[in-house]
Amino acid sequence: MLAEPLVRSGEILSLSRDVVCPFYKAKMERAVAVFRDAMGEDSCRWYVHKPEGAMFLWLWFPGLPISSLELYQRLKARGVLVVSGHYFFPGLPEDGWKHRHECLRVTYSQGDERVAEGLRIIADEVKAVWATASP
Repeated sequence: MLAEPLVRSGEILSLSRDVVCPFYKAKMERAVAVFRDAMGEDSCRWYVHKPEGAMFLWLWFPGLPISSLELYQRLKARGVLVVSGHYFFPGLPEDGWKHRHECLRVTYSQGDERVAEGLRIIADEVKAVWATASP
């Protein structure tokens, strides 16, 4: 009922295009920049799957020495909630495809400082995992 006038007038489209999308695009860009800075140049390989309009990032750590579920548990213990990527592959056979266990879904919809703090903790934990896995 609250949005009906905006839908009827078509104003919802311009609000989405001119206000909402730029707002979340800027938040996404800030989040990626913070994570890039936190990971530094000499850490493990990592990628951000192309953000396509949602309010979260998919972080991919190829060759992650632990599962994304174990990484989730470690991050939760440090007060950072993410979603393990393995939940997003229902119905696919467990055929050794490691990618499903190397990704995290991370929201950036909270305040910028809180998001930055969480991303720095994620980077710290990922680097710690790699440091303990290296001979």
